[in-house]
Amino acid sequence: MKKILILGALNPVIEKERTILQRADLRIFTTTSGEEALRIHRSEKTDIIITELDMPGMCGDKLCSEIRKDEELKKVSIIMIGSNRKADIERSSKSGANSFLTKPVGNEELIRKVGEFLSIPERKSYRVLIKVEVKGKFMNTPFFCSSQDLSSSGILLETEKPLAKGDMISCSFFLPNSERIFSDGEVVRVVRRSLNIFRYGVRFLDIHPEYAVAISTFIRTWRQNS
Repeated sequence: MKKILILGALNPVIEKERTILQRADLRIFTTTSGEEALRIHRSEKTDIIITELDMPGMCGDKLCSEIRKDEELKKVSIIMIGSNRKADIERSSKSGANSFLTKPVGNEELIRKVGEFLSIPERKSYRVLIKVEVKGKFMNTPFFCSSQDLSSSGILLETEKPLAKGDMISCSFFLPNSERIFSDGEVVRVVRRSLNIFRYGVRFLDIHPEYAVAISTFIRTWRQNS
């Protein structure tokens, strides 16, 4: 599982893209303190840190410098975010950050950069909000659910059916103005929305290439038209 640590006033940006970042194999930590970030990274050994350059207390470049001096902590990719000033860029470079992004940071730009460092194919990690009715089957018992979150690697289901992490299910659904999609999947995340409603993050298993292409084409078209 990959781990991302996010600092500063970036949480509102991240919240907008949380469905992209919170995939089955990603875990996100957030804090507004450089000191707390250092503690989290020391404990969790995160894979990527996204931090603002100027923050109260320990600044982003100080945090980066402290991490780079520690043999046990330095193997992490660090994205620094600051203003488009030469001084800020130089501070970031001297601290040992891997990348510098200027404010205001666009959501797609940030997600793309994260994907580069974590080797996440953008086409697969980008999810779209789409209302689809899904017919599922668990232990040969059919059940119905809906989804508003889809990628070529998985789907987020909402249903009253009680399932558990690790359960294997079969899914079938129609993309708007497209073909029917079939795939087996594994429940990798469980979220209870209310007393009787659950959300399940399902990772597709060995999805047929033709269906994966159909989903990716739909997502690409959706992005171009949105």
